[in-house]
Amino acid sequence: MTSEDFIPAALRRLWGISESSRLGRPAVLDVNLVVAAAVEIADRDGLGGVTLPKVAKSLGFTGMSLYRYVGSKDELLTLMADSALGTPPDMDTGDWREGLRGWAFSQRAVFQRRPWLTRVPASGPPSGPNQIAWMEAALAIMSRTRLDWAHKVGVLSLISGYVIQSVRQYSELAEGRAEGQGQADAEREYGRALVRLVEPERFPETARLFSSTLFEAPPSDTPDAAIADADFSLGLELILDGVAVRIEGPDS
Repeated sequence: MTSEDFIPAALRRLWGISESSRLGRPAVLDVNLVVAAAVEIADRDGLGGVTLPKVAKSLGFTGMSLYRYVGSKDELLTLMADSALGTPPDMDTGDWREGLRGWAFSQRAVFQRRPWLTRVPASGPPSGPNQIAWMEAALAIMSRTRLDWAHKVGVLSLISGYVIQSVRQYSELAEGRAEGQGQADAEREYGRALVRLVEPERFPETARLFSSTLFEAPPSDTPDAAIADADFSLGLELILDGVAVRIEGPDS
């Protein structure tokens, strides 16, 4: 028995460890072709459009034939997520804050191109080669800090979760807006409506918020992407401020 015998079949497929054909003849399909077809469908129709029968049909096979290459729909989603994530860009920098900022924006760019990735159910911690490559990049950035392993993993999980949630929220809000309405106009409309509904006696601080100029600030012609970038940066910098306190603290 070798060390590979202890690796589950799903992980073997995720890492491209080949399995010999039980029939002793070359397979017509392979996992990579199945995953590529599924990703193409998700890019076009969203995650809800991905079904095993549809993937099989796009390849000219029956749905049952795919079970030889992927054990289940959940396994296919795991394979798709790792493949679609791709590998991280080179983020070699001597400054941990600049590095983590670049890491977050780079991962965000991937999710913005493929928002369906934010809707793939989390089936466990990162385990695919591309996911591990992103993990390695973040750990390398933090390697010159005084953070221990638990804090490094905590920072990685916090930033990654923030990236996913922010992209998903932006996508959902965009879908909910009226056709042709930009984010600046939507925010202004929201503020003007709520200032009339929120009673200062009942919600004093929230009433003060809606009475402020916050929701009136962006000009109507401000690109949605610029507003999203500003919102994302604000939240990310708050997270990095907290990381800085931990790195610089005496008990790091």
